[in-house]
Amino acid sequence: MTHLRIRTPEGVEFSLPIAGPVSRALAYFVDFLLVVAADALLAFGLSLMAIVSRDLSEAFLQIGFFVLPIVYGVLSEWLWRGQTVGKRLFQLRVVDAEGLKLRPSQLLLRNLLRAVDFLPLFYLVGGVTTLLNRKGQRLGDLAAGTVVIRLQRSASPDLEPLLGGRFNSLRAHPHLAARLRQRIHAGEAAVALQALLRRDELDSAARVTLFRELADDFRSEVAFPPDVSEALTDEQYVRNVVDLLYRPKAGPVAASGMSSASP
Repeated sequence: MTHLRIRTPEGVEFSLPIAGPVSRALAYFVDFLLVVAADALLAFGLSLMAIVSRDLSEAFLQIGFFVLPIVYGVLSEWLWRGQTVGKRLFQLRVVDAEGLKLRPSQLLLRNLLRAVDFLPLFYLVGGVTTLLNRKGQRLGDLAAGTVVIRLQRSASPDLEPLLGGRFNSLRAHPHLAARLRQRIHAGEAAVALQALLRRDELDSAARVTLFRELADDFRSEVAFPPDVSEALTDEQYVRNVVDLLYRPKAGPVAASGMSSASP
């Protein structure tokens, strides 16, 4: 399997390319070097403690060597939405295998089991597991229900038939719009776009549910003023977010506010 295919309960399907072993190995090597550097700094700091108690210094050093990689992996993947420094450099991201939001418990579990994947040497267990697994999951990913995907920069779709020159009230707050573009990753944007493109294929109940969930997710990322967000239906809100994500610069009509805001 080269793509992770996820189908929402409302019938919207999307696919994300699965990261290959080479790019994952290169990303891990970068992260490994950063952890080694952190370990070196820790060892230097604890060398001062050895003046007081050599045994205590050695104990903290051994604990640090075990804890630092886990803390680095969990914190970076949580704060950067599934990415570490290495994954950012090679355009990779950890995502939930079912398309849900990543939970801290998932990140903790996949990073704890990294020690098992590393056995006996040079990631042999994890490497063999990714090659035998259809989704390229190592043991930590299998236990946590996560998949590492490869981000793709594709050409922006033609959104004129969908969005046209409709007024987007979210553009009145450019600093919040920029923050939203920073926090929403490509997978979430693709789901919202597909939902809009295929909205007429959904029955009314599924359509309402899907756009409510998407809108709630976007609102939780960046809070626009109530007079802006509460005046829009969930579908309008998602449409405006997609407009911001795929058309960063407003067109002349959208910027002027002359068009209707109805869906």
